[in-house]
Amino acid sequence: MSEAASARSRQGSLAAVPLGPLEPMLRAWLPKQRWFAGKGRAITRLRLVSAVELLPPGVTPGLLHLLVGVDAADGSADCYQLLLGVRPAPLPPALAPALIGHAEQGPYAGHAVYEGLGDPRLAALLLERLRTPGSHGPLRFDRDPAVLIPTESTPRPLSGEQTNSSLIYGDSYILKVFRRVGPGVNPDLELPRALASAGCARVPAPVAWYEAELPGSDSVTLGVLQPYLRGSDDGWQLALRRLGAGADFTAEAHALGRATAEVHSALAAALPTVALGPEQTARLAAGMTARLAATAREVPALRPYEAGLRGAFDALAASRGAGVPAQRIHGDLHLGQTLRTADGSWALIDFEGEPARPLADRRRPEPAVRDVAGMLRSFDYAARSHRPFAPAWADACRAAFCEGYARTTGRDPREDPVLLRAYETDKAVYEARYESRHRPDWMHVPMAAIRRLSERERPSHRAGHRTAPPPAPPTAPATGTTPQPHSKPPRRPLA
Repeated sequence: MSEAASARSRQGSLAAVPLGPLEPMLRAWLPKQRWFAGKGRAITRLRLVSAVELLPPGVTPGLLHLLVGVDAADGSADCYQLLLGVRPAPLPPALAPALIGHAEQGPYAGHAVYEGLGDPRLAALLLERLRTPGSHGPLRFDRDPAVLIPTESTPRPLSGEQTNSSLIYGDSYILKVFRRVGPGVNPDLELPRALASAGCARVPAPVAWYEAELPGSDSVTLGVLQPYLRGSDDGWQLALRRLGAGADFTAEAHALGRATAEVHSALAAALPTVALGPEQTARLAAGMTARLAATAREVPALRPYEAGLRGAFDALAASRGAGVPAQRIHGDLHLGQTLRTADGSWALIDFEGEPARPLADRRRPEPAVRDVAGMLRSFDYAARSHRPFAPAWADACRAAFCEGYARTTGRDPREDPVLLRAYETDKAVYEARYESRHRPDWMHVPMAAIRRLSERERPSHRAGHRTAPPPAPPTAPATGTTPQPHSKPPRRPLA
């Protein structure tokens, strides 16, 4: 019997695979994972949400798919997707780094439990399931029937992934496995499919995906398979190389602005749009103010600038903006979410949005200028990774990006300075929290923006304007050594 046939005939259930024997090892292992969002919060309980034995212990190796709820002492609760391999102990040397623990009792007694995505046999099984749509208990696998997915593709994990895990199959496809999941369609599946329907070539259409159907809940998106593009350049790394060579990047920034505008226009055509009235605009500003207050409590360096930063949000609330268009957007746009393809065109990737935000929030329409603000901050990040700091490079790129955007839409994002400043400020506050938690040596990057944006005088409406930003500290790392928040290695999806 094939591995897939065995999986189909021996599906697990919540009762068949209790979490109890696995709980101690998962409680110790989860907080060490890069994609675990609850760092610094004590785990009070693990809850089994779903379990399916795709390859049970009777088959070696076994593959156990879990959705595990994690409750924390601060009252937060998250759900994580785990794919666990099970083998008789000890593990082969190649899999030893993936070890989670050894089961001493229950159905896996005497077996080693490990991270299954690093096992080529188990990774190959996932691709086989995506090739052959069907259900395994609560899991449902689906695909685009018009696309031929090859049967023989050697899988390998993509190293350095930040908030999820990815597998590359040969040189053809990449599978993104979502780790922190929730009810509802993930934007990284929903938006690329909508863009493909609208004929937008800037973002690839998923060729296969899998979900979980849970009682009393919306479906949960678990993974998306996309084409893998060879020969593309990650936008962040490309910008750093140009900086290091002292080369201009404005042509690329202009083209990237046009690409972003094309994606926004296609999303607005494919999905519903709304107009924000005064009350919605005030709520938008209130949310930014609340995030600022929460971050200032956590990051003491922010407190001297809190009043000035709040002024950007107060100005937005006072603008009483009526009819501000809002639509589906990328939600976490920066240079690390872009690829320049071999033919010189730009593609946008990773439409999941900021993973720290609830899924419902990430699916809510917002002004497109939020994506613009994220990219403007990204140019600043790149410039401040360079020694010496290159403010003129950042200013030129910011201006070129906005001009490219306006070339497509007919409206320059800088023509709404209150909204743009509010979103840039909100992004800088987010960056300060991120760097404080993960890379304190890089706090100087968002703090430079914090100081600039907190100035009480109204900034120029032109994105290239700056008011004497402080120089980068002499201890700033060298060019090319540091990614920006949530940046990822090149995923190269696109046919």
